[in-house]
Amino acid sequence: MTYQALLNARLLDPATNTDTNGGVLIKDGLIEDWGEHIKAETLPDNTDSQDCAGNCLSPGLVDAHAYLCEPGKEHRETMATAGLAAAAGGVTTINAFPATEPVIDDPSLVEIVARRARETCPVNVTITGALTRGLEGREMAELGLLSEAGVVAFSDGQKAIADINLMRRALAYSTMFEKPVIVHAEEPNLTGSGVMTGGRTATFMGLKSAPACAEAILVERDIRLTAMTGARWHAAHLSTADAIRSIRRAKDEQINVTAGTAPHYHALNDLEVGEYRTFARVSPPLREETDRMAVVEGLKDGTLDLISSQHLPQSADSKRVPFAQAKPGVIGLETMLPVSLRLYHNQELDLLSLLRTMTVAPAKLLGITAGRIEKGLPADLCLFDLGKPWKVDGTALKSKSKNTAFDGHLLQGRVLKTLVSGKTVYSFEDE
Repeated sequence: MTYQALLNARLLDPATNTDTNGGVLIKDGLIEDWGEHIKAETLPDNTDSQDCAGNCLSPGLVDAHAYLCEPGKEHRETMATAGLAAAAGGVTTINAFPATEPVIDDPSLVEIVARRARETCPVNVTITGALTRGLEGREMAELGLLSEAGVVAFSDGQKAIADINLMRRALAYSTMFEKPVIVHAEEPNLTGSGVMTGGRTATFMGLKSAPACAEAILVERDIRLTAMTGARWHAAHLSTADAIRSIRRAKDEQINVTAGTAPHYHALNDLEVGEYRTFARVSPPLREETDRMAVVEGLKDGTLDLISSQHLPQSADSKRVPFAQAKPGVIGLETMLPVSLRLYHNQELDLLSLLRTMTVAPAKLLGITAGRIEKGLPADLCLFDLGKPWKVDGTALKSKSKNTAFDGHLLQGRVLKTLVSGKTVYSFEDE
């Protein structure tokens, strides 16, 4: 059997706090060995080796929050196109959210989506099941049957559950399956039809706004419910200083909560809307600069556990409309790592801490064995050039939809190669 080897790399494994020079030896798609001792002179015969030229080699990224749109919304994205985008971004595992048509609130849908992913997607796909039927926030979905079918979490995606008693019951019931409930943290009665965060920019632009405190209000409510029920609760994409303070306090009280954010919340503020740029319309909305800085601080001190892409493709027609009518959402699989590397280049996070938010932390949330370099595990790996500069061109990204908030932005850091179970699913050299 032919071995594969990646040599002369800067090995980065957040799970073991490893940052050293060395290599990875792969056999039959699994990691046979890795470390400083993996060198050309120590390889077995008939090994197919590649010199990584000192570039960074990390576990493949785990994206805990993405919308793949299949089935039912294939005009926006498919498993195949999302997989290509993920591979180009160093993501080897995507957690697919249930906002499909039909909604993933039935075990048969879980099986259909899983089979479709195996057949067409070049990277691994896990599935989050709906928390309520049809994502309507009225009646709890069959969490037990969904769990048996293989979902890794429960969520209503971009919809917050307004009914506090329903949320209490759902959290209590979820404890039977030891799976997290992932929430969109905005009190829906406060956000209403607002399209921007409340503040000076929204007033200046004449756009209907939603108060930023809507996020902290729902976070505080669910923290108390989590403390009461003992559930596992995760806020998917926090964006405000108040909500992050609430999470910090809950963790100090040892309540079982975790939280994440997305690259656009640590890299952009509400000024990005600029001349009514619909590609910068997201939910929750981009916040003021003080909130963006609080997100960065939350990542630095560990209050925010992870970064996910919040990949939500939208068709061109749904964005080429007046700002207030545009559908919220941005694509992010391909840009999650390079945008987040700004935190490293700005000396706000060290490299291992940053990678931890996109590898072992999301894997732990989802309860999967991924996001680490370990003997016997699948060789899901990401090779990237830490300093390679490039300019984002939305039309050149591999997602079917092109609604990136970072179009035209200059980034530093580029994925060179992505492997899933030892198979190369993306190579920059082939572009």
